[in-house]
Amino acid sequence: MTPEIKILETPRDGFQGIAEFIPTQKKIEFINLLLNCGFHTVEVGSLVSPKAIPQMADTIELLEKLDYSKTRSRIAVLVANKSGGKKAMDFEVINDLIFPFSVSETFLKKNINQGFDEAEKTIDFLQNICIKNNKQLLPYLSMGFGNPYGDEWSLEVLHFWTNKFLSKGIKILPVSDIMGEASPEEIGKVFTSLIKQFPEIEFGLHLHSRKETAIEKIDAAYKTGVRRFDTVLGGLGGCPMTGKELIGNLPLSTLTDYCEENEIETGLEVQNLKTTLQLNSKLVNFVR
Repeated sequence: MTPEIKILETPRDGFQGIAEFIPTQKKIEFINLLLNCGFHTVEVGSLVSPKAIPQMADTIELLEKLDYSKTRSRIAVLVANKSGGKKAMDFEVINDLIFPFSVSETFLKKNINQGFDEAEKTIDFLQNICIKNNKQLLPYLSMGFGNPYGDEWSLEVLHFWTNKFLSKGIKILPVSDIMGEASPEEIGKVFTSLIKQFPEIEFGLHLHSRKETAIEKIDAAYKTGVRRFDTVLGGLGGCPMTGKELIGNLPLSTLTDYCEENEIETGLEVQNLKTTLQLNSKLVNFVR
C-alpha cells in the first residue's frame, strides 16, 4: 500500500546528546537495519565539527561503510555551515541536507553560532550547491511554536521566513519544537496558518515531547494536513544546545500507535522493524 505519511527516522538526533561515544561499528549495524525498514528518510549523521558534537565525529566513516544496496530510504545528513555542505557533495548517496535554522536568533547563535544574516548566506550557498549536485536542502524552522528566549515570535515571523525560503526554491520546511513545550492547540494553530498561506510547501513536524502528551500533538498536526514526521526509535536524544533539560525525540512507536489506531499506512516493513527494535534495546542499554 502507498504510505499516507512520510517518516524521517533520525538516529543522528538520537545519538548526538549521548555523552559516551557509541562505537562506529555499533552505529553501522544499527543504521543498516534502519535502512531496510521502509522509512521515507534516514538521517544518518552530521557533518559538523567534532568539537561541537563529538558523537558525530565518525559520520564520514559511516557514510563510506553503510550498506545502501537494499534500501529505498532517502539518506540525509545535517550540516551547519558551508564546509559541511561541501563535504556532503562528495557523497552521491546523500539525498538531503538538513540545516538547523531557527526563527529565534538567540537559539540560532547557541546552536550553530550564526545570526540571521550569516545563516541566510549559508542557506543560499547550500541551496546553490544542492541544485548543482541534484540534492535537496531542508531548512528546519526550530522554535516554530514559540520562543523561550524572549525573541520576537508570531505567525507573521513564521510567514516571513517561510516566504523567504520559498523564494529561494525551497519546498519542504519541517517545523520544530525542540523544547517540548508546544501545546496541541499551538501546533494546530501554526500549521493551519502555514498550510493555508503556503499550499505549495510540504510542512513537517519535528517534535520533542514527553510521552503523555505526544499523541495529542501528532493528532493536532495530522488533522491540519501534516504528513511528514520525524521520529527516533525509543525516543532517544534531545538537543544539547538548548541549555535546558533534554526532552527526548518523538518515539517511533508513539507515531505508529497513532497510525495503527487511525488506519494510516506508514509503509514500514514490520518484520525488519522488529529486528531493529531488538538491537535498539541493546544500544539503549549500552548508552545508559
